[in-house]
Amino acid sequence: MTTTHRDSLFVLVKSLSKSEKRQFKLYVGRLGVNTDAKFLALFNLLDKVKKYDEKVILDTGIVKKAQLSNLKAHLYKQILVSLRLNPVNQNLRVQIREQLDFATILYQKGLYKQSLKILDKAKAIAIENQEKNIAYEIVELEKIIETQYITRSIPHRADELAIQAKELSALNVMTSKLSNLSLQLYGIMLKVGYVQDDADSQRVKEYFESHLPKYNLKDLGFREKLWLYKAHLWYSFLVQDFLSSYKYATKWVALFYDQEEQIQQNPVFFLKGNHYLLESLFLLQYSSQFRQTLERLETIVATKAFPKNDNINSLVFLYLNANKLNLHFMEGTFHKGLYLVKIVEYGINKHKDRIDAHHIMVLYYKIACLYFGNGDNKNCILYLKKIISNKNLKMREDLMCFARVLSLVAHYEAGMDYHLEVQLKSTYKFLLKMNDLHAVQKEMIKFLRNLGNIYPDQLRSEFQKLHTELKKYEDHPYEKRAFLYLDILSWLESHLQNKPVGQIIREKAMANAR
Repeated sequence: MTTTHRDSLFVLVKSLSKSEKRQFKLYVGRLGVNTDAKFLALFNLLDKVKKYDEKVILDTGIVKKAQLSNLKAHLYKQILVSLRLNPVNQNLRVQIREQLDFATILYQKGLYKQSLKILDKAKAIAIENQEKNIAYEIVELEKIIETQYITRSIPHRADELAIQAKELSALNVMTSKLSNLSLQLYGIMLKVGYVQDDADSQRVKEYFESHLPKYNLKDLGFREKLWLYKAHLWYSFLVQDFLSSYKYATKWVALFYDQEEQIQQNPVFFLKGNHYLLESLFLLQYSSQFRQTLERLETIVATKAFPKNDNINSLVFLYLNANKLNLHFMEGTFHKGLYLVKIVEYGINKHKDRIDAHHIMVLYYKIACLYFGNGDNKNCILYLKKIISNKNLKMREDLMCFARVLSLVAHYEAGMDYHLEVQLKSTYKFLLKMNDLHAVQKEMIKFLRNLGNIYPDQLRSEFQKLHTELKKYEDHPYEKRAFLYLDILSWLESHLQNKPVGQIIREKAMANAR
C-alpha cells in the first residue's frame, strides 16, 4: 500500500483549496464528454478519502490495476493545467512564459511578424523585471525567426540581437556561478555545520574565495546582487562572523525595499532574506533592531498586496512564529510568550505537508526553551521528548545535542533523579557518535555526571566553578553560539543569585538593549 506521504497525486489533491477544486471541476466540465471521465471520478474519490489506499480505488471499479498508473498521471497533469489557468497563480513569470509559448505557436504556423511582435513586448517586460533567463530564451527565439524572416525595416537587427544575447548570457552565467556557490556553501552547512577552529575557518575561506567569480558591483542587476549577498551570507554563517551575516542579510533585504515590485515577483526570497536578517540579529543579540525588523515584516505580509499561496503562507507561519519565540528569549519574557504554543501547534498541524521535519523539531525546541525559561520543566521535557524520540529524523546533530543537554538540565531542575540517570546514559551513547561536540556541552555533561557525588552544601561552589569555566567561552569565536541556543550561564546565575532564570535574562536584556 502506498502511504499518504509517498503518493504525490494524493498530496496534490489534498493541498487544493475549495476554490481550486471548484476551478478544476469547471475546467474539466468545459466539454460535456469530460463530465463522466475516469480521471474526474478518481479526483472525486481522492478528495473524499482521508488516506490513500490503492485497494479502495480498485474496489470502486473506476479503473483496472493495470491502468491505474496512467490514469493517475493523467489526472496529475490535468490538475496542474487547471492550477496554471487559475488567476491566483498568474504571476508575472508565468505570464511572460505564456507569451513565449504563444509566440512559439505563431512561429510554427509561419506567422513570423505576429510572433516577433509578441516576443518584443514580452522581452521588454522580462528585462524590466529582471527575468533575464526568460529574456535570453526570447532573444534566442527572435534570432531563429530573424534567420527566416528579415523585414529590412529595422537596420542592424542581427547585430542588435547578437549584442543583447551576449549581454544577457554574461549576466546569466554570473547568476549561475553565484547561485552555485551559494548552494554549495549551504550544502557544507548542512553536512558539516559551523566551523569549529581556525583550520576549518581557513579551509572554508579558501573554498569561498576560489569559487567567488570576479565582478563589478555596478554591472550587476537585482538577481545577480541577490545571489552575491546570499553567497556572502552563507560564508559568514559558516565561519560564525555574525556581524558580516548581519551586513549581507541587510543588503539582501534592502534590495527588495529599493525595488518594491520585486517583493511581488520574489516573495519567497523576500521572506527568507528577512528571516536570515532576524537570525543574524538574534545571534548578535540586537533586541531593539530585532523587534523593529520583525514588526515591519509582519506588517508587510499582512497587506493585501503581499502575494498569498500555500507555500508562502507556510513560510510566513514558520518565520514569524520562530522569530516571535526568539524575541521572547532575547527579552526574557518567557511568560508572555506562552500564548504562542497553541498558535505554533495549530500551525504545525495545518502546514505539516509543507514544512520539513527539521524545522518542526526546531519549533518544538524553541517551545521547550520557552517552558524552561518559565520554570515549567515538565512541559519542557515533554517537548524535548518529541525531538529525542524521533528515530527517523535526519537533521543537524547540534539541535539533537542541545535538546539532550537541555533535557538533562530540565530533569535535574524537576527533581527527577531517576530519569536523570537514564538520560545521562542515553546522552553518553549519543555523544560518542558525534564529532563536533562543543566545549560548552562537554563541560555541562561533566558537571551533570558528577551531580550525584556532590553534597548539598557543596552545590553552590560547584555551580560557581562551572560558571567560571564556561564564562571563558562566552566570547569565544567558535563557542559563543552555543549559549544562544542553550543559555547555561543564565541558568547557573539563577542558582547563584537565587532568582528565576527568566528574571536573569530580562535583566541582561535591559542592560544590553540596543
